[in-house]
Amino acid sequence: MSIADRTTQTTWLGSLAKGSGKLGKSSSTALDGLDLTWASRTEAPGGKTSPEELLAAAHSSCFSMALSLKLGEHKLEAERLEVTATVSLSDVNGLPTIDRSSLTVRGRVPGASAQQFASIVDEAGKLCPVSRLFAGATITVEATLLAS
Repeated sequence: MSIADRTTQTTWLGSLAKGSGKLGKSSSTALDGLDLTWASRTEAPGGKTSPEELLAAAHSSCFSMALSLKLGEHKLEAERLEVTATVSLSDVNGLPTIDRSSLTVRGRVPGASAQQFASIVDEAGKLCPVSRLFAGATITVEATLLAS
C-alpha cells in the first residue's frame, strides 16, 4: 500500500530540438507552469528546468529528510543540513542515460563527531527512498560535519 502518491503532468509541443514543455497539474501545484526544453536539459538552463534538475531536487530533499530521521534515532538534532545533489545525464553506449547522482552533505550537528556523522550519513543513504530508486546508478556522497 502506498504511503503517498504525487502526480505531475507534462505537456510537450513540437519536436525535441525546437519544441518545449510545461509542467502542470502537479499534486501540490508548486511545479505548475515550469518550462522545459531540450536545450535547458543539455545546454544552458535559461530559466527553464529539466528532468535532471527535478531529480536532483527530489534526491537532495529526500536525503535531507532521511538524514534528519537517522540523526534523531541517534539522539542528535541538526542545527542545519545542506544537501546538494547533482544528477548527471551521460552518453552510455550511445544512449542518453541518467547514471549518477552526486550528493554533497554539510551539517552542523551539536554533539556529533565527524566519524559518527559519517556513519549516520551512510545509514541515511540506505534509508532514502530516492537513493534506493537510483540503485542502478552511481551515487556518491561527500559529507562534512561543520563545527557547532
